[in-house]
Amino acid sequence: MAIKTYKPTTPSRRYMTNLDSSDITAKASVRALLKNLPRSAGRNSNGRITSRHREAGAKKLYRIIDFKRNKFNVEGTVATIEYDPYRNCRICLIKYVDGDRRYVLQPKGLNVGDKIMSAESGLDIKTGNTMKLKSIPVGTLVHNIEMSPGHGGQIARSAGGYAQIMGRDGKYVSLRLPSSEMRYILGECLATIGTVGNEDFSNIVIGKAGRSRHLGIRPQTRGSAMNPIDHPHGGGEGKTNSGRHPVSPWGTPAKGFKTRKKKASDKLIISKKKTGRG
Repeated sequence: MAIKTYKPTTPSRRYMTNLDSSDITAKASVRALLKNLPRSAGRNSNGRITSRHREAGAKKLYRIIDFKRNKFNVEGTVATIEYDPYRNCRICLIKYVDGDRRYVLQPKGLNVGDKIMSAESGLDIKTGNTMKLKSIPVGTLVHNIEMSPGHGGQIARSAGGYAQIMGRDGKYVSLRLPSSEMRYILGECLATIGTVGNEDFSNIVIGKAGRSRHLGIRPQTRGSAMNPIDHPHGGGEGKTNSGRHPVSPWGTPAKGFKTRKKKASDKLIISKKKTGRG
């Protein structure tokens, strides 16, 4: 998918880029698969801001995605490829032979007219097909991976995302995740073959502040520009933070500090992700 540039008619337009939308074949038309989600703008049920620098952004409808892919042994055909304002990859409208229609994430290389299917085992290793991890050969790239059987895909769902099956150990399958983490997943969990499409999304240049506001992102103020009462980096003469390491407004170190709490699934991690820090 190509990156689209613009003539520099304004200073912000000079650097702004976008994705070529020639791969989109239709607009959303299945009303039953659209839903209006109330937007909280980062506030909780009491109206207090719990996630800063968020706002409602442009109006949009949520597309109900079939992350479970549990319609077994029923062939489906890709009817359209559509834009989804709630995610950075494209989605496909699948028409099944029994008349059912569902949205799925578009894998790279899946086009209108292609056939896909879900089953526990026995399917061809073809992009878009979904099977249990224990039935997929070692070395295959997969996405939309369940962490618990029947819960629906939770891993490798963003544009360009994938995980690789590295081996089997009893009832578990070892995966190398996009973060370089190695972990065990139950072989009974479903996964879809292939990588998520629209991998060029990470190369987009926003270009101007207004475009971020449409996405629901509000401006951020540097801590060093605040007063000492408002931020640990605040105060001082000129650009100074008193020599302390970067921290959040509440004093939590911002670089390299482990914030993950103990989880039951920690025992399934073979090797941690590599952060790239010395």
